[in-house]
Amino acid sequence: RVNTRSELGATVTKVLLLLLLLLLLLRMESLSMVGLRLRVEGLRANSSQFTLEGEPFRILGGSIHYFRVPRAYWEDRLLKMKACGLNTLTTYVPWNMHEPERGAFHFEDQLDLEAYLRLAGSLGLWVILRPGPYICAEWDLGGLPSWLLRDPNMKLRTTYPRFTDAVNSFFNQLIKKVVPHQYSEGGPIIAVQVENEYGSYAKDGQYMPFIKEALLSRGITELLLTSDNKEGLKHGGVKGGIPHKPKMVMEYWSGWFDLWGDLHHVYTAEDVVTEILKLDMSINLYVFHGGTNFGFMSGASAVGMPAPKPMVTSYGTYAHPLPELPSHQERRAHQPVVIQQHLSLWDSLHLTDKPLKSERPVNMENLPVNNNNGQSYGYTLYETSITSEGTLNSKNNIRDRALVFVAKHFVGVLDYKTQELSLPDGKGKRILSLMVENCGRVNYGNTLDEQRKGLVGDIELNKRPLRDFIIRSLDMKPGFVNRFTSGHWMSMRQRPTFPSFFQARLYVNSPPKDTFIKLPGWSKGVVFINGKNLGRYWSIGPQQTLYVPGPWLHRGDNQLVVFEEQETDGKIQFTSSPDYGMAADVQ
Repeated sequence: RVNTRSELGATVTKVLLLLLLLLLLLRMESLSMVGLRLRVEGLRANSSQFTLEGEPFRILGGSIHYFRVPRAYWEDRLLKMKACGLNTLTTYVPWNMHEPERGAFHFEDQLDLEAYLRLAGSLGLWVILRPGPYICAEWDLGGLPSWLLRDPNMKLRTTYPRFTDAVNSFFNQLIKKVVPHQYSEGGPIIAVQVENEYGSYAKDGQYMPFIKEALLSRGITELLLTSDNKEGLKHGGVKGGIPHKPKMVMEYWSGWFDLWGDLHHVYTAEDVVTEILKLDMSINLYVFHGGTNFGFMSGASAVGMPAPKPMVTSYGTYAHPLPELPSHQERRAHQPVVIQQHLSLWDSLHLTDKPLKSERPVNMENLPVNNNNGQSYGYTLYETSITSEGTLNSKNNIRDRALVFVAKHFVGVLDYKTQELSLPDGKGKRILSLMVENCGRVNYGNTLDEQRKGLVGDIELNKRPLRDFIIRSLDMKPGFVNRFTSGHWMSMRQRPTFPSFFQARLYVNSPPKDTFIKLPGWSKGVVFINGKNLGRYWSIGPQQTLYVPGPWLHRGDNQLVVFEEQETDGKIQFTSSPDYGMAADVQ
């Protein structure tokens, strides 16, 4: 009898399991059918309103760029956007980050676009992808890689063969990663933008059709659209893109970018409450969350200016307080840390790559470094011998700013405004050094082809061009900074010379939180935390703090390295709130 009961119990268990399995299969089939039903017709623009699956659909979008937000915070930022009632994420794709050297592609870690798209989909957000190749975005060279400028005849954003070859190579890698995440494939991408604001550039009538075909031929099937201002609409469209209806503001600016030396620009809350929504139009808030231009990636503005002005490190443009959010990211203001050691730039040169000897100046993009892709960002040191005093004239060939030294003694600064310096008298042969900084390439306008940096032509001493240079790349990449462990660091008891690297330790005794670095006793430079480049600081403002993401810190000692050009008070301060500087309403 025991065996009978046991067998009966086993049979019942099997029947129950089979029933559960059948229910599960039916449920999955039901979900599958719903999925199929939901994915019959994607985003359409055939009437006065967008439609999705034939039903009216209003795009309430917001821009968050994955490359400006630490990956650990992607979900937090997207949840905050969703909590504000937005239904669509828009993001650019920065070519210069994904292909920093020709043929070397990066789609991992911070640049894992597919992970970002999957995350958006899992949170119930649709996506409008803006893959460029040009993106503007207040990003260095509008997202185009600087190695394109090694070609002296390069014509960016045209059908110039060497440009289109490079675009094709990049799209071959990018688009195959994007295609599986389209709406028709069960993914979140409902639309793809063709290039960006080409109507304001419009140098080649065949270029936009080329980009459109480059997308379609690689499997893009979702709705195509463009983005232009009112004037640009006449020149930047593409056949097959969105017609004049339905109406959508692709970039409704919720803030404005800041330039070094200017004020911090803000919109008031009243300005953001707009008539657009009352008109039943679709909208994309540019940006919902700006993030940070980590490293040297901020661009420069040349619109309506005699010379380019570089953009600040922060890209934060919150316009007004947000409603109740899913969570609040904790911040911490650490106690100030004291600088322990310093290493003079001159004593660190043996840690740089092999210098180039050249009769004439060579711009940074054409230096034989980074596997012959040239130098993209940072500083370049040009040195030559002089035997006389006199007037040094840059001939406006310095891009963008140079600290000038004679025999390692600071003489002055040359830039777009100051193009002449008097060099002091001295005995015999002396070394003239120019540390030239790329402050950021213009990201918008008609001068993209002219964004080579460093010394882009001759400089003259007493009206005679200088020759026989030794040129060193100081691109401040992580590998360069990490080499400092073998440098001859000096105690702060010995007075530092400038420029110099300064080292300190931040001890964290609890789970790391976000914080902000403040350097009121410093002048201008760059900060690294555990080898990561936080970006530029500059006492002229408006920005007064640098963002330190909590995920970039760890418990225990954290290494801080500051490259300072001219002065320091020997300590690094921390605050729990950002300081964007004195504010002014956007006019």
